[in-house]
Amino acid sequence: MSKTRTVFKKLGALLLWGAALTGFVVLLAAANQDKDAGKCKSIRVSFEGKDDNFFIESKDIKSLITKDKNLNPIGKTVGEINIAQLEAIVDQDPWVKNSELYFDNRHNLHIKVTQREPIARVFTFSGNSYYLDEAAERIPVSARYAARVPVFTDFPTDAEKLQQPDSLLTAQIVSLGSYILNDPFWMAQVEQLMVTPERRFEFVPKIGDQVIVFGDGNDIEKKFTKLLAFYKEGLNKVGWNNYTRINIAFENEVVCTRKDGVAPLQPPIPKDSLKLAIADEPPIADSEDSTEKAPEVKKPEPAPPAARPVEKKPAAAKAKARAPEKKVKKEKAAAPPKQQPKAVYKPGNKSVNTSKKQKTP
Repeated sequence: MSKTRTVFKKLGALLLWGAALTGFVVLLAAANQDKDAGKCKSIRVSFEGKDDNFFIESKDIKSLITKDKNLNPIGKTVGEINIAQLEAIVDQDPWVKNSELYFDNRHNLHIKVTQREPIARVFTFSGNSYYLDEAAERIPVSARYAARVPVFTDFPTDAEKLQQPDSLLTAQIVSLGSYILNDPFWMAQVEQLMVTPERRFEFVPKIGDQVIVFGDGNDIEKKFTKLLAFYKEGLNKVGWNNYTRINIAFENEVVCTRKDGVAPLQPPIPKDSLKLAIADEPPIADSEDSTEKAPEVKKPEPAPPAARPVEKKPAAAKAKARAPEKKVKKEKAAAPPKQQPKAVYKPGNKSVNTSKKQKTP
């Protein structure tokens, strides 16, 4: 008898749990049916991303799905609204990176938009302009807002489908623009970069009027680190207005061009070490006894035995004859050495000066 009661108790418990589960399913189905039967009351748009970088507004997103009466969800039941179709329409906007649509319990349609983040603005050679995001996708310019990003001018083509050289150049612009945008110092210093016909980069910093020859878009961090070291160790000591061009494209060195086109001052050369080679002649030493140490002039070959012997001149006549030669040779030796138009700085040196007596590298 006790066994029968135990079986009936278990069976009754199972029936109660089954009834409760059935009731829950029925209530859930009724709630969903009520929700699907409810009509969309309003559209609410929210943005994700930087608060100060919105190129589109709520009304722009709403107009994407309300301008077509067949797609406008307002007044329609939730069940007949195609959420996936509306998301695809919102995603087509060039400023929208991603969107997410859903209804709340009060039948309001929520649209959460993730906006594209521009990292560079590009001006083509013909004057057209657009932005690039981190995926190298083009973003049209907005009439209501301009993003504060690095500007690149003279891009060689307007074509939407780029050839391989232009695609590589675009990738370098994205990398260079992203690096500058994320570094407060260089963002304040670099405003515009020019693309040369060789697809290299140059820019004029805000401080100083030198043209910085950057080269290609590789080794970006290394080049900027080298330029910063030159600012600290070089220009801070010799002045910021001495050079027209600063080339940082070379490995481990900075090559500068002076404004006047003259090479930087060289270390003083001791007088007794000045030697100049003159067209097919041995070097002439410029010293006090140069008359005695000057190379002897080659005498003609001795005549055959039968020829008349050459008469010897007195020593005084010899000195007199050689005096003009000494003057000419000294004038040649005093000519300044040929100067080079560029100065080379190698980061890592404690001082840019090549001599304690000179201030210009």
